Amino acid sequence: MPETLTAASILAELKKLGTASYKKTILTHGAREPVHGVKISDLKLIQKRAGGTNHALAQELWDSGVYDAMYLAGLMADDAQMTKRDLQRWIDGADSPGLSEYSVAWVAAGSPDGWQVATKWIGSKKEREAAAGWNVLSGIVAMTPDADLDLEALRALLARVGKEIGTAQNRVKYTMNGFVAAVGIYCKPLAAAALAAAKALGTVEVDMGDTSCKVPSAVEHIQKAKARGSLGKKRKMVKC
Repeated sequence: MPETLTAASILAELKKLGTASYKKTILTHGAREPVHGVKISDLKLIQKRAGGTNHALAQELWDSGVYDAMYLAGLMADDAQMTKRDLQRWIDGADSPGLSEYSVAWVAAGSPDGWQVATKWIGSKKEREAAAGWNVLSGIVAMTPDADLDLEALRALLARVGKEIGTAQNRVKYTMNGFVAAVGIYCKPLAAAALAAAKALGTVEVDMGDTSCKVPSAVEHIQKAKARGSLGKKRKMVKC
């Protein structure tokens, strides 16, 4: 039986679990206060104790505004229950890349309205929305069988990246580049087209702040997947 946990008890526990060193790391990567610095491995232990998926609890944790709790909410949410209104509320509350481009994008990718929401978000003038939208699309491509994907729409999106990435906002460039890589790795019918698009992009320059992070090479990632013989191999989930 999963342990009975409440949002209040989890928030109190997160406060105790946080470490100064990890807090410093995630603040450097864009997290905003309030944040305790709880490692993802510890968040997953709480998730397990709560039964894995606990949608009502996830919604409460997201609304807490605490970074660690919001990240945990993304892990615990039942994506299938997320409505368009829920997703918009979540992206509106996501004030850092760790939440907008990952927690929200992961949940949206598994929701029934993920594609529709993503194609709306990528046209947004808000950097966090547009960046999240491209990551939602990447997640959908990674998990959805090729037979169920709109290949022509994806081909058009590859062309759109090529046209718009040069003038896109900083984090949008990052997730656009990731989208091209995702199509090349996970969508076998478009692997060659995505590789060509990646080569045309060349080196994508993104300001990574005071971190040592680098922009992944879409070309290298697609070529490595091809060398492994794993092109088109789908993922069961994108949350991590």
